[in-house]
Amino acid sequence: MASPLILMCWEHPFSNWIDAMQKLTSQSEWIARAQTVLPAGGFGNFDPGIVIARGEGSHIWDEDGREYIDYLIGSGPMLLGHGHPEVMEAVFEQVPKGTTFFANNAKGIELAEAIVEAVPCCEQVRYVASGGEADMYAMRLARAYTGRNKILKFEGGYHGMSAEAQMSLAPQMRVNFPTAAPDSAGIPQGVADQMLIAPFNDLAAVEALLIEHNDVAAIIVEPLQRIIPAMPGYLQGLRDLCDRHDVLLIFDEIVTGFRLAYGGAQERYGVTPDICTLGKIIGGGFALAALGASTELMKHFDKAIVGGDNWLMQLGTLSGNPVAAAAGLRTMEVLRRDGSYDRLREIGRTLQGMQCRALVEAGIPHQICGDETLFDIYFTRAACRDYRSAKHDDPAQNITYNAALRDRGIFKSPGKLYPSLAITEADLAHTQEAVRFAVNALGEH
Repeated sequence: MASPLILMCWEHPFSNWIDAMQKLTSQSEWIARAQTVLPAGGFGNFDPGIVIARGEGSHIWDEDGREYIDYLIGSGPMLLGHGHPEVMEAVFEQVPKGTTFFANNAKGIELAEAIVEAVPCCEQVRYVASGGEADMYAMRLARAYTGRNKILKFEGGYHGMSAEAQMSLAPQMRVNFPTAAPDSAGIPQGVADQMLIAPFNDLAAVEALLIEHNDVAAIIVEPLQRIIPAMPGYLQGLRDLCDRHDVLLIFDEIVTGFRLAYGGAQERYGVTPDICTLGKIIGGGFALAALGASTELMKHFDKAIVGGDNWLMQLGTLSGNPVAAAAGLRTMEVLRRDGSYDRLREIGRTLQGMQCRALVEAGIPHQICGDETLFDIYFTRAACRDYRSAKHDDPAQNITYNAALRDRGIFKSPGKLYPSLAITEADLAHTQEAVRFAVNALGEH
């Protein structure tokens, strides 16, 4: 039995302190504090008007205790849901042994072996801490290997925050192809001069650029560009053009890797790039990404083989850290189990179907755009095949729809919906009710 002193401390001073702290740390208080110390009041990633306190399975809670079904899942990595018990077991086993060493560790080596076994283009991998870093190094590797400088990317394609990647990601004004338009201040004109921009899903445009420019090192592409699917034969067409013009093909699989299939888009679509980048899922929710390619290409990371002039210098404090590697290994183990991807696609089809039916019944024009494992709605009659066509006829409809979903406890990006394996039948039923509410809100718009 607890002593009277302990009971007194628990029931009075300590509990009062907890009550006081709870009053001080409401969501509005956290938002006010963030506005003082963070530019625009946020981390730059998502709506700063919500502060997440915790996540469990398919649900998250904000600092006011409001519960949501999570279809953002950390922008993709939490494919198994938050706090998956097997992943947590692996993490808790590793943490007491050390969190990072800036040196090789067994978990990182095991994870590299698992990636090489799973991903067709990978014979070796090199770790970094973020997907943006992986894409930056992939482009640099292509330049080092080919001795050429230009990179061809697609308008609207997202490849991180490097200067090259910030070309024509979300241009506010239309410019003529292949002119690159910077999306950020602080990028020298010289970067734009080394980038060629083409429309997605247009092989003729790519072929014309490769004929005109003989100094292209690589084409970098998201096999699923944001949520816009490649048209049948398009990815193979890029592969064929790259082979014909002696250009490297880079698949940015930060999002699609281990999501579209265990072997990523390469397995799903049957097209193998020269280089790929991986992130999100391979770290199991911790900071980890990688790029992979053949041994021939990856030798540029080995100074002893290529010499100082051809060596691609790369290092990072947390690259390949054992906690992220342990989480990624266990996540991948779960994903390898029979039925995992069938279940993920079943959840995605259900989510697509409930929204499509409700919108059709309400007579609201729309397109479901994406893959069953990652998609969203465009409120338009037009087919969505590239950056310029994938847009809402009335952007206010999208704002209204997503706000109504949030009001009914659905947490998602305004432009993406990520299914996860943690979603339950009860979650789907709740989501269906939220969708009906949101479609009704559109009717009142």
